[in-house]
Amino acid sequence: MGITDATVTAGWNPEALGEFLSNDEGRPVLFTNARILTMNPLIGTMTGADLLFVGSLLVGVGPGIITAAGDDNAIVVDCTGMTIAPAVVDTVALAGGRGHHSEYVATLTPGNTNDSLVVPGVLAADVPSAVTALLTRPEQIRALVAAGRPVLWAGTYVGRATAPEAGIPAAADLTGSPRVGVWIDRHDFLHQELTADGRYDETRGGRPHAYQGQYWIDGDRIDYLDDLGFWAYGEFQGDELHHAGYVMRLG
Repeated sequence: MGITDATVTAGWNPEALGEFLSNDEGRPVLFTNARILTMNPLIGTMTGADLLFVGSLLVGVGPGIITAAGDDNAIVVDCTGMTIAPAVVDTVALAGGRGHHSEYVATLTPGNTNDSLVVPGVLAADVPSAVTALLTRPEQIRALVAAGRPVLWAGTYVGRATAPEAGIPAAADLTGSPRVGVWIDRHDFLHQELTADGRYDETRGGRPHAYQGQYWIDGDRIDYLDDLGFWAYGEFQGDELHHAGYVMRLG
């Protein structure tokens, strides 16, 4: 489904959605007057509260933030009667498996990424029921926000990301890429050659062709599909390639 002028006009908070979708200036967005299930044990559940985010970053949660909305030129979304819950559920946190406040990453905690759901209160007694509503009754969802951007609004998808197609993608032509070459770890144990045709070939401890397969680079991420059938990944950090505990540089 796509968004139309009629959908926006008839939908929930249509003016705010229009501002939200055209927000290229980095304006703060404020969801106000909601019940908020933060899933953070320190903050807990708040009623009549506000959720403030800038870009993908959640910067404030609690009552009274609305007072600064005008000063900050915030986009204000009235969430009266709504419950806001995390769209990504930290089941480890729910089970008591987090030891420090900073570990509660999939919660509505300032400093975290804003992945959130706005659901009518009658459908969201708790976080599991809010997520169930998204999966079974998406037409009832008022908003799904992913990394600070609207994906679902008033039951209509407005910014759905394109999911990767099933199947193994074709290798890209990486001729001229500065990341093509032989990457060598600091102990000279692992040599990983990335070739321009999207293949890799590893030498480990002097053992040639220890692992071979395909690779794909997306930004600073590299994904590997070994010819044996397993997947692995690495990350480029400046002039280093980090993979499976190894730190490599171009030889």
